[in-house]
Amino acid sequence: MEVRKALTCVLFSVLLWAGDAQNSVPDSVLNCCEGDVLFLLDSSGSVASYEFFRMVDFLKELLLPFSLGPDQVRVGLLQVGTEPHLEFSFDTYSSQDRLQAALGRTKQLKGDTNTVDALLMARNQVLKQGVPGGARPDLPRVLVWLTDGVDPGEVQEPMARLREEGVAILVVSTGHGNYQVLREAVSPPAEEHLFFVDIDDINIISEDLRNAIIEIIRAERLQVKSVTTTTAQLEWRPVLAGTGYYDIQFGPIRTGQTAGTGGAGTSPGTDLGPFQRITRPGDASSAKLIGLRPDTMYTVTLTPKANLEFLNSLHATFTTQPVNPQPEAQTLSTVTVSESTTNSVRVSWGPLLPHLIQGYQLEYSALPTGPLRVISISNRQNTTVLTGLQPDTQYLVTVSARQSSGRERAMTVKVCTQEVLPALSDLQLTTVGNESVQLRWKGSYDGLRGYWVTWERGHSQHSTLYLPPNRLSTTLNHVPSRARVCVSPVYRTARGEGLCCTA
Repeated sequence: MEVRKALTCVLFSVLLWAGDAQNSVPDSVLNCCEGDVLFLLDSSGSVASYEFFRMVDFLKELLLPFSLGPDQVRVGLLQVGTEPHLEFSFDTYSSQDRLQAALGRTKQLKGDTNTVDALLMARNQVLKQGVPGGARPDLPRVLVWLTDGVDPGEVQEPMARLREEGVAILVVSTGHGNYQVLREAVSPPAEEHLFFVDIDDINIISEDLRNAIIEIIRAERLQVKSVTTTTAQLEWRPVLAGTGYYDIQFGPIRTGQTAGTGGAGTSPGTDLGPFQRITRPGDASSAKLIGLRPDTMYTVTLTPKANLEFLNSLHATFTTQPVNPQPEAQTLSTVTVSESTTNSVRVSWGPLLPHLIQGYQLEYSALPTGPLRVISISNRQNTTVLTGLQPDTQYLVTVSARQSSGRERAMTVKVCTQEVLPALSDLQLTTVGNESVQLRWKGSYDGLRGYWVTWERGHSQHSTLYLPPNRLSTTLNHVPSRARVCVSPVYRTARGEGLCCTA
């Protein structure tokens, strides 16, 4: 009886702890950040099943406090094995419930520790900005590598490339890995981005690692939205957690004046009017500015006021709408593809507006991981032929129009080159009996799916026969005299050029 009571108490305590873990999300983490975080998880055979389970459980605890979504934090998971496996990408989960469930379903790959290929996939697909499913432009990108440290491979060069491209790298090692290799892999400072911990104690670094990620992706941006002729909406990430207040100062500025100059009650222009000041409570995340002048450039400064700490001011500039705004010309509305061959394709776009466009830029690469190529096009040209392409390959092509006003508009399309269709060679026909002939030919081409045989039966009738790619001969019966017999190679997309003989 005493044992049963003890077990009941232990179970009740565990349930209480699990419930508290879901509800004890720190206020300082909610809505704090905006960025894309990719976890590179060692899922190879050198990691014991128990260790892998602990790593996944650690990720669930680490990520639980973050607010997820297209305007907040996005998370991806890439597993390292013999072949890298993208468990889920940045745009897969936008809620904690679905993310936690997905992490719980994650299965270990086993196999070799092929970290280099995983890093190449991370760089060319997941962390690359401006591609479908990739990272968002102009937002911080973070790679967190969880490894047992056993035989990571030649990771120095791919890690260096990621850092050069602006990706922040953090490493958690649960084994006895090469300290020098891991120290060179992380982004500075290494003492804040490199963690060595025993797998049984990994949860003790959750807060430190989470804070290191927050410092990289913390959203300290003041956004101006819904601008009209006389109003504008300000939005920011709350940093005061309900305490203190936000001081907001805004006023018109002349062209060429430095944003953020002037203060409350001052007049930075000659007759543009004084700066105005409003305040919002510490739990606010937006404010509406009213009484603005049409077609006027404004500067706004938001300063969080807290009793115990100094927080940086945020600045932004914006221009109100004119009273009668002119519709903006559609400088790039169509992109079309034509004249596709095995190694080239024509790309055209429109409309052609040389008086509004400074020039065009075309970026294209083979999917999924081909090198990026960039060409510049004159503002008086709206078509070009991309050459030197690979046969039977899908390409992602982006056309960007650089406007004279400084703005840029871009459109992206997918194009496919044609499959190489080698012709049949050396068809031989031999009579082997009454109305029977034997056909022989040469084949075995790349991408071959089979052969299509046709022959005349008389009275405008034809017979057909499909043969597999390993068959290079066949015998036809009941073939009339002087009947025409043809053999064509069959590929994935079409038939190649065949040969014909007369019986």
